[in-house]
This record gives sequence, C-alpha cells and structure tokens, in this order.
Amino acid sequence: MNTETNTNNFDVQSIGIDLKPNLVYDFISKPENLPLWTNAFSNIKENSAVMETPMGKIEIGLETITSKNFRTVDWIMTMPDGSIGKAFSRVSENGEHSIYSFVLLAPPVPLEQIEGALSAQKLVLAEELKKLKNLLENN
Repeated sequence: MNTETNTNNFDVQSIGIDLKPNLVYDFISKPENLPLWTNAFSNIKENSAVMETPMGKIEIGLETITSKNFRTVDWIMTMPDGSIGKAFSRVSENGEHSIYSFVLLAPPVPLEQIEGALSAQKLVLAEELKKLKNLLENN
C-alpha cells in the first residue's frame, strides 16, 4: 500500500563552486559561518542560534552534524515550540572544483502552509547559494 502524500515538501538545489571540495566543506561545516552566507541566522552559539523569520527573530536550538569523510553538513533546528526543522547538504568533488547540493525540507508549519512557506524558502536558498559561491570564490 502506498502511503505517500502528493505534497511536495522538499526542494533540492545545487551550485558549482570554483574551489577545492575540502576548502568548501571546511567553510560550510563551521556553524559560525552561517551568518556570512545565509539570511536567516545570526548570533550563533555552541548549540543555538537566532533565526530571523517573517514573524520576527526567535532563538532556536541548532545542531550541526558533519562528516569530513563524506563532506556532509546537516542541520537540525529545534523551534521554541519543540517542532523540528532539518536541512541536509553535501560538497561533491568535480575535478578540482566543487558541487554544493542542499536539500531543503519544508519548515515545520501546518500542512496547508507548506507549499507557500517552501516556495518562499526556495527563492531565499537560491540567493544564499549564489552568495556562498561569490564569498568562497572571491576570498
């Protein structure tokens, strides 16, 4: 029996970065670098961050899970109400260059809001990936 829903609750984006994969991974894997290339995060601490949302700023739990061997960086975000948001990313080798791919899951909002919330986040992510590419290639 197929129990999948027709709701598209994720988006996958990638960008080529003209830098060696280990250098890209080293930058992305440090949570303190998030404010340099994302719009949502500031005031990063060991296990928390301030996240800017359309509703204002909130403090969230932020767990960064990394694997240097696989060059993966995943984030688990715990919202004040206890709901969980997740994002998964990987730096892949493309010769001497990198491909950074990012799996964006819909934020923890009611089902009827997922499409609108995810649509807005897709646009933000595309801009953030361009900002990351520019930052890494020009430093």
